[in-house]
This record gives sequence, C-alpha cells and structure tokens, in this order.
Amino acid sequence: MDQAEKLRQIVQELKLKKTSMEPKEARIIAVTSGKGGVGKTNFTLNCGIALKKIGYRVLIIDADFGLANIDVMLGITPKYNLFHVIDGKRKIQDVITEGPCGIKFISGGSGIWELINLSSHKLEEFMVMLEGLDNIADIILIDTGAGVSERILKMVLAANEVIIITTPEPTA
Repeated sequence: MDQAEKLRQIVQELKLKKTSMEPKEARIIAVTSGKGGVGKTNFTLNCGIALKKIGYRVLIIDADFGLANIDVMLGITPKYNLFHVIDGKRKIQDVITEGPCGIKFISGGSGIWELINLSSHKLEEFMVMLEGLDNIADIILIDTGAGVSERILKMVLAANEVIIITTPEPTA
C-alpha cells in the first residue's frame, strides 16, 4: 500500500466514524520518517487542510523539537510555542494558533536548546497534555522530527495511526 492509498483509507474511515453520534477522543496521527527533507511537514499541512475541508477540526503539532518549521511554511509567527508549555509558562491550549482554512497548529519552536535536549520526563508530561485536546480537535496530526530517537518513538507509540513518509532513495 502506497502513501496516497493509505491516506485515502484513513479519510474513508474518518468519514464513516464521523456519522456516529457518540462523543469521541481526538484521533492522533503521527507523521514521521527516518530521514529529514522527505516532505513530512508538507504532507502534514496538506493532509490537515484536506481533513478540515471535509469537516474535521484539525490540530497540527509541530513536534520537530528545536527545528520546527510549520509556522515558517504558513508565514505565521506565533507568540508562543511548545517551549512555553514545556517550561510551564503556558497551558497547551494557550499556544494554539489559528492557521489557514481553519486549521489550528502549535509551533514547536526553532533553535531552542531546551527543546532539542528535552528530557524523557518532560516529553511524557507533554504527551499527557495531548489527552486534554479532545474538545479542540477531532484529529491531531503530529509532525515529528526525522529519525528513530527515543523521543520520536515515544510520540509514534502514543499515536492511534502512523504515517511514514519516505522517498525512493537509499538514504531515506
């Protein structure tokens, strides 16, 4: 199954689930790769916009800690980012920024040493905070960093679904 087919399958499943009237937890989808520069952020952003256009409340979390760039791609400079949450200065709901087409996003912050060297304990605290976002989003897309570090694997394991982006190169 290729990436496009997998995405179509996810969208179809989401359409079927949306018709149910029961309250739901947000569906967490991690978008990851083993190598940087393969299009994770582009895919995540476009997937988020597509899901929003079919009626879902979408929240994108740029979890490429220290090297985040979704805000740059959107041309938006948020006042707060994940560092403010992890540092205890803001609640996670306070750092959500409205993006194009009604999607919401949380910037991961770029060039912030404390995020690059985030401890396992702080990461686990952050992952628990995601559970409180059900009232904000139907779908949470987590744009991870590249690679297979412990931090990335923990985010992937916390997701309901994982999409792996790759390119036809030996290094990818």
